[in-house]
Amino acid sequence: MALAPVRAAVFDAYGTLFDVASAAAEARGALGDRWQPLAELWRAKQLQYTWLRSLAGRHADFWQVTGDALDFALEALGLAGPGLRDGLMDAYRRLAAYPEARDALTRLRGAGVRLAVLSNGAPAMLASAAESAGLAGLLEQVLSVEDVGVYKPHPAVYRLAVDRLGVPAPEILFVSSNGWDAFGAKAFGLQVAWCNRAGQPAERLPAAPDAEIRSLAELPPLLGLP
Repeated sequence: MALAPVRAAVFDAYGTLFDVASAAAEARGALGDRWQPLAELWRAKQLQYTWLRSLAGRHADFWQVTGDALDFALEALGLAGPGLRDGLMDAYRRLAAYPEARDALTRLRGAGVRLAVLSNGAPAMLASAAESAGLAGLLEQVLSVEDVGVYKPHPAVYRLAVDRLGVPAPEILFVSSNGWDAFGAKAFGLQVAWCNRAGQPAERLPAAPDAEIRSLAELPPLLGLP
């Protein structure tokens, strides 16, 4: 499906701009070949806890959820060591950006597309990650679910982009690597590009993205930019 013209591009942060596995990868020296199972379980529990807290009406910010998920993963995998948890949490503040992210955002901004982040992350987490990755200066706004007190894919989260940017939903392109997040944004009414980095099958959900890309490098051509 061809995309309609867009005035703003709004990005998910974790897994889309920032590599969520990079925190565990940074601790390879302590974790050895267990760094990847830890990264995968940590991420899975992190997302599960956001959904469960939203359904139960028991919100806590993403920093707490991230720590709770890490505690579960460390215990489940039998991992322990002096400073291990603190080191992993500190690394999560400084997640590496995907290598093509800065160039893609620079090209979009140069073409006059307004740029923002819309994330589950707590404001301080997002500010730290964007600054350490060198992306902060490219972003007009960094929007957090803390402003509505519920996690994605609740419609109130996606409405933040419309309200804060002052742009109608059909003129905003939302970009996420998470199929469930792409579904939530499309169900709300945004245009959506699913950055399917891992080559996953389509989600069996009732709203499909408008476009599928494999990396952010494909985003400028998708919007007709040189």
